[in-house]
Amino acid sequence: MRILVVNPNTTESMTARIGTAARALALPSTEIVAVNPAHGPASIEGYFDEAFAVPGMIEEMRKGEKAGAQGFVVACFDDTGLEAARCAVAGPVVGIGEAAFHLASLIAHRFSVVTTLSRSIAPIEANLVKYGLDRRCARVRACEVPVLALDDPDSDACDRLSAEIANALQEDGSEAIVLGCAGMADLAASLARRHRVPVVDGVAAAVKLVEALGALGLATSKRGPYAPPLPKRFIGAFAGLSRA
Repeated sequence: MRILVVNPNTTESMTARIGTAARALALPSTEIVAVNPAHGPASIEGYFDEAFAVPGMIEEMRKGEKAGAQGFVVACFDDTGLEAARCAVAGPVVGIGEAAFHLASLIAHRFSVVTTLSRSIAPIEANLVKYGLDRRCARVRACEVPVLALDDPDSDACDRLSAEIANALQEDGSEAIVLGCAGMADLAASLARRHRVPVVDGVAAAVKLVEALGALGLATSKRGPYAPPLPKRFIGAFAGLSRA
């Protein structure tokens, strides 16, 4: 199975790390292709950035489908453009936030999410409500680390993230931690050992769920809201999204 993992931001070094994390746990028979758009924000931190990341992400997914991708991962914890992506391609599309929440709910009664900046808390909380898992989440926390700091080996991002996980375990009564950013993907194993609790990385969770859907022969239903887009003309920068 070929899975296209799309980092919706334009930072190529982060895309490479996401791809490495995805391949580490994928089946030997799974081919992971990690990409990012050529245009859009360098990082996604809040609603404004999300809006400008979606067109490039959809473009990458359509190109990937033409190249043979059979499943897709939205590698942004806000599940940026997830519904639009499910309309755009035929194969299963899983967001890393959605995947992480569901897997955490299977291994713990209550979990906490630790994300990057406080401005990301509201979108994550809204998604938890949408997915029906808000009652299983004790709290969404921010370690106040900018997304791009996770890509800087000289930053103190990992220490600040670890400190916030410790706070969550002490104050929230949580039994598991969900890492709230794709840029944290390669930290899950070391953080789990350090804190002695399950730490869920959404990138790995999403890849494994796409693999499972593929093995079961399941894909996005095209009856209803995830039906292909209606034929219409787009103009200007979005002309490539036109459907005759």
